[in-house]
Amino acid sequence: MDNRVEFDGETAATFVRYAHMVARRGYVHNTLGNMVIRKPHPDFEHGVAYTKHAEISLEEMTADNIVITDIPTSRLLYGEAVTSVGHYLNREILRLRPDIQAVIHVHHDETIAFFGSGAFEEVRIISLDMPFIHGKPPYYVAADIDVETDVGPVKDFIADTNCVVLIGHGVTTLGRTISEAYHRLTSFAAEVRRNIIAEHLAAIKGSSPRYRSQDEIDLMHRFAERIIYPDRAEAVMAAED
Repeated sequence: MDNRVEFDGETAATFVRYAHMVARRGYVHNTLGNMVIRKPHPDFEHGVAYTKHAEISLEEMTADNIVITDIPTSRLLYGEAVTSVGHYLNREILRLRPDIQAVIHVHHDETIAFFGSGAFEEVRIISLDMPFIHGKPPYYVAADIDVETDVGPVKDFIADTNCVVLIGHGVTTLGRTISEAYHRLTSFAAEVRRNIIAEHLAAIKGSSPRYRSQDEIDLMHRFAERIIYPDRAEAVMAAED
């Protein structure tokens, strides 16, 4: 540790607020799962990463449990406690996606059970929510690939998704803000539950779930920015003109 950066209380408070929001959703069961918020810094090209250290949960943590690391490396820039292995993946996402400022990773019960059933290969789209909120399709990482300890494969897919599903492990969502990463997580979790409920009800009634077509999904992705962030979309279109 070299304590080269000053601790920003506002960023820390935002981190703790969203950590506890994630926990209240029932997404946190132990010390596993984490978040990261990027903060720009003049001495670091990629900014610096605020995260919690290992051995405490997002549910229990306070601002005292936040450490700051470099992004291309795991070097501690503030604090003394080490981070968990999952921070390697979060840092690599920030390094490869300069547009992304926050990442959330949790071990979501319904997602793990959904794929653990062996009955499904992907989360199908029922609602309008997820395509608009995510803007890109989720990417599914096979259970035998561990991108937390070996982040090499991440560069091959991370540009085309805002949600990485680690089969049998959990789900990681990306956002331009911590709010956006959080909403992408909650919308994905909701769509998983909708899949489970629809499949159960269809089996009882002898019907078939009414999933959205790929054309519908592609169209929603295309117009996601305009629907979810109309002010931002107008600014982008004005700049392009």
